[in-house]
Amino acid sequence: MNATIRRQLARRKRRIQRRLDPTDLRGCDRPIMTARNIHYELAERTRGIAPGGIGAMHALARRIGLIDVIDANLHLLKFPMPYHESDHVLNLAYNALCDGDCLQDIERRRTDEVFLDALGARRIPDPTTAGDFCRRFAPKDVDTLQDAFDEVRRRVWAEQPADFFTQANVDMDGTLVPTTGQCKQGMNIAYDGTWGYHPLVLSLANTGEVLRLINRSGNRPSHEGAAAAIDALLPKLFAAGFRRVLLRGDTDFAQTKHLDRWDDDGRVTFLFGFDAIPAVKDRADDLPAAAWSKLHRPPRYEVRTEPRERPANVKEQVVVERQFDNIRLRSEDAAEFAYWPGACRDPYRMVVVRKNLSVEKGEKRLFDDIRYFFYITNDWELPAAEVVFQANDRCHQENLLAQLHSGVRALRAPVDNLTSNWAYMVMTALAWNLKAWWALTLPEAPGRCQPQHRADKRWVLGLEFKAFRHAFINLPCQIIRTGRRLVYRLLGWNPHLPIFFRLVERLRC
Repeated sequence: MNATIRRQLARRKRRIQRRLDPTDLRGCDRPIMTARNIHYELAERTRGIAPGGIGAMHALARRIGLIDVIDANLHLLKFPMPYHESDHVLNLAYNALCDGDCLQDIERRRTDEVFLDALGARRIPDPTTAGDFCRRFAPKDVDTLQDAFDEVRRRVWAEQPADFFTQANVDMDGTLVPTTGQCKQGMNIAYDGTWGYHPLVLSLANTGEVLRLINRSGNRPSHEGAAAAIDALLPKLFAAGFRRVLLRGDTDFAQTKHLDRWDDDGRVTFLFGFDAIPAVKDRADDLPAAAWSKLHRPPRYEVRTEPRERPANVKEQVVVERQFDNIRLRSEDAAEFAYWPGACRDPYRMVVVRKNLSVEKGEKRLFDDIRYFFYITNDWELPAAEVVFQANDRCHQENLLAQLHSGVRALRAPVDNLTSNWAYMVMTALAWNLKAWWALTLPEAPGRCQPQHRADKRWVLGLEFKAFRHAFINLPCQIIRTGRRLVYRLLGWNPHLPIFFRLVERLRC
């Protein structure tokens, strides 16, 4: 960033630090919030918006070619007047970025003259038009749109350092999208009684990007369509530069008829949970004692200061006092053996975790319980404990699904059939991918600043969607047109603006 902006940021930081100084007790003899006689007026010349970061996001979409790629590949409108396909797609993505909860929230920005000026738009599609655009999709059109996103992400990945391409970790899982509607085509009742849809999500754990989102009827199994989606993704990942790919999923995705095909490609490693069927449980029971080793899990986080005394476990106290059944983990052991699935021509490595549990009631210990958890993989070199930890890391995808549900609000069903709701999910989930591309586009200056810049990039990638909006989108701005420039003049300060301006400078270059 230039020297002027650096000085302005430093000055604003000093001002807020002075106001937050805990040693300054002036005026503390009365409540600190003293505002009174408050009036509201309409500004005549000064024009501003709350989500000022949307300008940087739109500049990012232009820089990575997202707008051009969508218009070049997706053809749903006979006459793109007044809107093009990219206008409709970005309208839904920007709605999520600006804290839109549903299609109707588009109307708030459509009637905001300053927001329209900030995007250089005469107008944007209204909620009804956006819903009609979703209904224009056929399944092949949704695939075309996701293929277009693949082309864009390859451009973003191409700017990453060489170690980025060591291995792509692809996670897969299904999630339920409930609906209270009764006339939505394709909805059905799921295993837990939920009415709605059951989309499949394939994500890249390295960056959190959604690689594929496939909508299905609510009664379909989790793994349906996953193998075909993986087979389509693998060539694209290798073409993008990844040297290896790790496929991870829970027990539903351990489809043994596909394992040989993936193992034949020496660049592909798979790691799936495996059902505790009698055959593998018997093998685990027959293992000698010498085959088992203690599983020592690393601490969840590193204590940077001094360890604090743990507070009393109130929940545990209630369980004991009320004589509830209480299951305690006593220890964990790991072992492995070769297992030959019936649908495979070769044996694979089966890693088993034995959890030693005790079932208690009140202060009494009732009995011990042994439970097995199995993981099948074609990686014969990684230590068994590391295989377990790597499999457990897939649980981060649960956080991603939670973000798509309640943060981005992409996993909703606002339209009238399975395909149109699928299109809505894909276009709204683009907001989450834009967050990842925003982080990946952050420059890494060579020299002493590079470690901090890489840490900033990892931090932004790991942000929840709400935190990302607060840090980089919800930036109150004054919108000014001067000459050939559209100026977003920030009206406030937050500690993340140096990162924001680093990206803005990169986009302007």
